[in-house]
Amino acid sequence: MTTIATTRTRLGAVAVALAPAVMFAALVSHPYLARLPDAPAVAEAVAENTTRWGFVHLLTSVGSALIALAFLAVRAHLRNAGEDRFSAWALPFTIIGSALYGLVPGLEFAPMAAARADGDAAAAQAILEPWLIAILATSVFIFAIGTFGFARAIADSQILSRPWTRLVVGALVVLAVSRFVPLGAVQFYVQAPAGLVALWPLANQMWRAPAIAPAVPGSPVTAG
Repeated sequence: MTTIATTRTRLGAVAVALAPAVMFAALVSHPYLARLPDAPAVAEAVAENTTRWGFVHLLTSVGSALIALAFLAVRAHLRNAGEDRFSAWALPFTIIGSALYGLVPGLEFAPMAAARADGDAAAAQAILEPWLIAILATSVFIFAIGTFGFARAIADSQILSRPWTRLVVGALVVLAVSRFVPLGAVQFYVQAPAGLVALWPLANQMWRAPAIAPAVPGSPVTAG
């Protein structure tokens, strides 16, 4: 592998490591909400600290964009390893799902704006709820399809050892499924670590072994 290609892969590894870290910071910093959506609870959280509310949702949008970039880098690495089946069709789903997911925190600025203008933050949130639910449901469904595709691609590619493959595949499934559960404890405190567990081993493997040969059927798996 050329120096340029190695550098490109390692830059991709940085993106794969950074994306779940940013999402982790955003999700665990989010004001706790027992269930989602909950307009009165949102209004209370916004009133308590409007700056924190705005920063957390801006960070979530950035993190969602980075997640899309991370899967793009993983796709490139899998292609170099000879996996060109599942990750190829899964990539558009993860990118579109991430783009839609990043739109949700953008809508969450409405109750913050209402609170700062001495308006009714709960009413603003309630008006947006049908849109929030529709966009969120669409995003998590599309993202799940792509994530399951990447899980299959990673399992087939043998770029990680068997124990690491099981861990990463399992974490990807948890990451996808957790977005469907409308409970704050799951959304913030299950989804966040699942992203780290799913992507950090891949980032490590991409950094340590940027040059990777396609797996030969029956050959030992690559150590992760």
